[in-house]
Amino acid sequence: MHIEFLVEELSMKEALRNLLPKILGETITFDIHPYQGKNNLLSKLPYRLRGYKSWLPDEHRIVILVDEDREDCKLLKEKLETIAIDAGFSTKASVGIKQKFQVLNRIAIEELEA
Repeated sequence: MHIEFLVEELSMKEALRNLLPKILGETITFDIHPYQGKNNLLSKLPYRLRGYKSWLPDEHRIVILVDEDREDCKLLKEKLETIAIDAGFSTKASVGIKQKFQVLNRIAIEELEA
């Protein structure tokens, strides 16, 4: 399995680069793609996901990780879900636990950021 991580900033990339090998082990590969802030990521996300949809193998996954930044979490999650579904992906929230999905949207709240 391979996971593509889309994150909003370089500091999140560096944190994940150190944490993920310990969590995922050696059998799961990953790439981390940082953006220049949440607005930059959100504005480019529809295009990036449509690009992925044209070639991404079924066994690959995409994790989109953004900071909460005092936004309404439900609205932010709905926005991420809509972007992924509009690009043709199934998300964990849209299909449930037992069905296959390719996109996992996650929001880091302030306590986790620290």
